Amino acid sequence: MRGRGGGCISGGVNTFDRHLLREWLQILGLVLAATCGLLLVQVLYDDFRQLSEFGARGMVLARYIAIRMPSFLAVVLPLSLLVSLLYALGKLHRANEFTAMRAAGVGFGRLMAPIWIAGLACCGLAWWLNTTVVPWSVEESRAMKEELEYGSQSARALPADRVGAVLSVAFDNPDARRVWFFNRYSKSAGRGYGASVSELDARRRERRRLIAAEAWFDAARGGWMFKDGRELTFAPESGELTGSVPFAEKFADHYREDPELMLLIDRRPTRLSLWELRALIAHLEVEQSPKLAGYAVHYHGRIADILGPLIVIAIAIPFA
Repeated sequence: MRGRGGGCISGGVNTFDRHLLREWLQILGLVLAATCGLLLVQVLYDDFRQLSEFGARGMVLARYIAIRMPSFLAVVLPLSLLVSLLYALGKLHRANEFTAMRAAGVGFGRLMAPIWIAGLACCGLAWWLNTTVVPWSVEESRAMKEELEYGSQSARALPADRVGAVLSVAFDNPDARRVWFFNRYSKSAGRGYGASVSELDARRRERRRLIAAEAWFDAARGGWMFKDGRELTFAPESGELTGSVPFAEKFADHYREDPELMLLIDRRPTRLSLWELRALIAHLEVEQSPKLAGYAVHYHGRIADILGPLIVIAIAIPFA
């Protein structure tokens, strides 16, 4: 069957499909632009003052915003789909275009087929955003902000160990039976200060401890270097100190803990990328930490967001 103007209305992409997609995609583009504009205001509200205090000006500020904005796309997409679908389908319904097509013998499922196909494409887009673009945006914008912060702190002549310092860093590695603690860890220098590493036996009793003024991970040699410290040994049964040996430098080639992972502990899941969440969850599963549930829920929630476009379409079509 062919409709007026020669457009086929059964099978393939017909005139009505193109008309429907054109009406919808025009509104979708406008809604996306408007929503991104609102998010731009939100980014400026959240970060502008702090970035200005760090000395960001002109192109640096623009580059930060350009890197930060993609992190919101996975949230914006379902919302924009819902608003644009409600508007476009409502407009066609008020013009009785659906009624005319139904009278011509076209089923409602066939009429909505282009919307569902576009929804599947949006699911693929959401997968790409959540697994590639958003993690890159989150990590790059955070790294850029931290770099500006380090530069600002250096300009104020802060000591090197205070630039980009994270206080009271603790990390438990149950697989290797080691517990780490730093009084502070400078992300700028890549060094921990006031370091303490306890080695435990199978019953988690301390048998050896390294304490040092400084410690850092030597990626080239594949281990940790400790400086100006002392090696303590204990009798696990009694906890009694059995030995104390000072050292100027000591390299532990069997210590392979990742300092980046150490710093992820206790960060809010909303501030972590999908990649960082996955790495942290893998560690917390081994540790059997009670914090695992919160991070796992957030991680799987982001994965489930991939189906958001189809859910939005299923909601929008009946209401439109």
